[in-house]
Amino acid sequence: MPVNLSRRSLWRSQTNAAERTLHRLRALCLALPETSETSSWGHPNFRAGRRTFVAFERVQDRPSIAFRLPPAEVERRLRRKGFFATPYGRGLWVSLWADGAIDWQAVASLVERSYRVVALVRMLKSLDPKS
Repeated sequence: MPVNLSRRSLWRSQTNAAERTLHRLRALCLALPETSETSSWGHPNFRAGRRTFVAFERVQDRPSIAFRLPPAEVERRLRRKGFFATPYGRGLWVSLWADGAIDWQAVASLVERSYRVVALVRMLKSLDPKS
């Protein structure tokens, strides 16, 4: 017999999954030197100093993670499944749908690459103490 979920229970289930995703994303972002979480435009943003490098937001009523990357990498990511052009990105941001299975190793790599795009030299030295 099929299970019928009410809209409310379905929404609650999606909200709980999004909260778990945000919790894990937050841990990755805030582990980097001199990062903070702010709320702008109604959703969490993660900053290196004053510059945003990752955002967790809803697009078309679906949770997503936006990454600030070099334009060439944005173009490469847009050819991969699950990625889409961040609506405000101007070719500098790419987003990943966050309502399905998430490859957290890939997300961790994207978070670090995004951080490296906006971080100050001082922050990068702290990240790479040998350089």
